Amino acid sequence: MRPNADVGDRTGSPAGAVPPAIGAYWPGQGGIYGGIREYPEGICYLVFAAEDVGRHAWSKTGLDLVTSRTDGRANTIALISHGSQSPVAEAAANYMADGHQDFYLPSIGELHHAWLYIPDSFGQELYWSSSQRSADCAYFMDFAVGWLSYYGKYIERLARPVRRILQ
Repeated sequence: MRPNADVGDRTGSPAGAVPPAIGAYWPGQGGIYGGIREYPEGICYLVFAAEDVGRHAWSKTGLDLVTSRTDGRANTIALISHGSQSPVAEAAANYMADGHQDFYLPSIGELHHAWLYIPDSFGQELYWSSSQRSADCAYFMDFAVGWLSYYGKYIERLARPVRRILQ
C-alpha cells in the first residue's frame, strides 16, 4: 500500500456528478455504481471495481483484530496499519482505476450490498471481505448462491475492491 495513504475518498462527489443507473460503469469514478449506503461520515455512493484483483489469502492465522461488518475502509486501514501481512487487503488498497487510488477491501456488509444490487457484476465465486470472524477465520460472500459464511484465512479467494464517495 502507498505509505501514509488515506484509504477512501473523504472529499465528496465531483461537482455536479450524477451517478449512472445501479450496475452501470460510472465514467471517471473507477468502476460500477453500486448504490448508496450510510457511513459515519454520511451517505456515500459505492463504486465497485469493474474487475477482480486476483486470488489472495486473507492473512496469517492467529491475527485477532476487531473488524467491522459494515465499514471495509476502516477494516482495510486496520489490516494494513497493524502489519498483519494481509495480501487480500493490500491488493485491494493498491488498486487504481480512472486515477482513483482510494479503493479498499469491502466489509461483509458491503459485499452483501453488492450481491443484492449488482450480483451480475461479480463472478459466480467466493469473495473475501475485510470482516474477521475470529483469529483464524474471516467472512466471505458466495456470489453463486448468496451465502455469507466464514473460513480459514489461509485460503485464497477472489478480491473485488470498492471505494466510496461522500454525497
